[in-house]
Amino acid sequence: MSEVTRRFRVTGKVQGVYFRHSTRLEAERLALSGYARNLPDGSVEVLVRGPAAAAVELHRWLHRGPKSARVQAVEEMEPAYDDRASAGGGFEIF
Repeated sequence: MSEVTRRFRVTGKVQGVYFRHSTRLEAERLALSGYARNLPDGSVEVLVRGPAAAAVELHRWLHRGPKSARVQAVEEMEPAYDDRASAGGGFEIF
């Protein structure tokens, strides 16, 4: 099974609604490592590493998010070279 690194930017009402925590739970359920962090513009950045199928499933989930979120868009961004190292073991919230 091939491993991938994916980076997403999620916009909408995604801060202050347990979006990062819910993302961590979903990522852990899918055996993905990485992180979720709030960005100054009100969006959330999500970096994941793991099986390609699991990354696709998390991408789909990000469009919904937790019940209290109102996701406007999910943009997939090119991971930076050092993102692969940042997505080590476990899933962090920043």
